[in-house]
Amino acid sequence: MSIRLDTPLGPMLARFDETALTELHFCTEPEARAARAPRQPMERALSDQLAAYFAGDRIAFDLPLAPKGSAFAMAVWQALLRIPYGQTAAYADIATAVGQPKAARAVGRANGANPICILIPCHRVVRSGGAIGGYGGGVERKRALLDIEQSAAASAPVASTAAAAA
Repeated sequence: MSIRLDTPLGPMLARFDETALTELHFCTEPEARAARAPRQPMERALSDQLAAYFAGDRIAFDLPLAPKGSAFAMAVWQALLRIPYGQTAAYADIATAVGQPKAARAVGRANGANPICILIPCHRVVRSGGAIGGYGGGVERKRALLDIEQSAAASAPVASTAAAAA
């Protein structure tokens, strides 16, 4: 089932299976119009939690996640969940964290294939030296997401994001 979520950065499309969120990404207006509004409890919870996140009032999500990917991609996505809210990590840092220090490019590919943006914070991964790299939702959105987090973190110190990916 697919739902449309309206956000300050544009429409998003979310998909769920029977028990968890499986996809979340920014989408085009035609895709958004084709999806329905949130109705089920888990769908409404995602909508409410994203609204609070965009308002700078939520740093962690507590929805069940079920991304699908290779064992390496799943390891990368788990490492992304450990990047503290309002902070960034380089692709090389994630490669080291998953025990593959020479696999920064493979980390980049896995990061780009992340099916659940924001909740699995691929936007927090930057190039060595801190430069903003690519982002599936567009570099402008990546910068905006980082700005939301860094602004909220600066006004009230927070703990790191902790979400459970299945």
